[in-house]
Amino acid sequence: MGAGQSSSSQLPTALHVLRVSPGSPAALAHIEPFFDYIVGLVGAGVSDQSLEPDNLGRIVDQYEGRTLSLRVYSAKTKSSRLVSLTPSRVWALAQTSDGFDDPNAQPSLLGLSLRLCDPTHALENVWHILEVMEGSPAESAGLVPYGDWIVGWSGGVLGAESDFYDLVEAHVEKPLRVYVYSYDFDSMREVVLIPNRQWGGEGLLGCGVGYGLLHRIPQVEPHVDASSAGPTTFPAPQSRPSTTIYEEDERGDDTFVPGEVPWSPSSQVRATA
Repeated sequence: MGAGQSSSSQLPTALHVLRVSPGSPAALAHIEPFFDYIVGLVGAGVSDQSLEPDNLGRIVDQYEGRTLSLRVYSAKTKSSRLVSLTPSRVWALAQTSDGFDDPNAQPSLLGLSLRLCDPTHALENVWHILEVMEGSPAESAGLVPYGDWIVGWSGGVLGAESDFYDLVEAHVEKPLRVYVYSYDFDSMREVVLIPNRQWGGEGLLGCGVGYGLLHRIPQVEPHVDASSAGPTTFPAPQSRPSTTIYEEDERGDDTFVPGEVPWSPSSQVRATA
């Protein structure tokens, strides 16, 4: 994995990393799902504008068994970096022999699931977990108040605020697998929620949910290779995002209240799921 981190002001359309298979070349190169975008290839004779899934697949095939450098933009750190990896099918063949995958499927060279999109709005559609009620489905699933953000689900990313609430309503009494980012530990994990109305409290999940500008994931400082780092410096303390979306006399599109819950001042400033 290379260094060479730099900030990026204007970015072209990029390939959004949705999933990274464990043990794959992408996983070994520390490519992160959801936050990372492939924006270019170094030494592959392709421009950013022509970087599409079909083009990437063709180039990766040509580099099987050889080192390929990808230019990766992180929406979390607002910086780009060079990532060197070696496309290979060995890891996928090993998993197939262990019975994890369809033996007739074409092995992946990188272990990535990608989609074409614009990275400039990457962190807008996230749902901040606020208070978590005792005995609720959210507590049972291990959601951490104020430290967790829901960034997607097993079916992919979510495109608008209402998508998450519609998803919860569609999974009443059914397992819902969501991807949760922990700001405290700078890590991603999968959480299984089972929305229901029988747990004894308000909402299907029993937690407050914040959405919008004041509830986005705070910027994280880029990781620096210890071997090339200079004197240790400590960033200034970063305050937690505010838990208020609007003032009490405003009711905007960024709030959600279940149909069975009457309007109240508290429900006008945050969402309850």
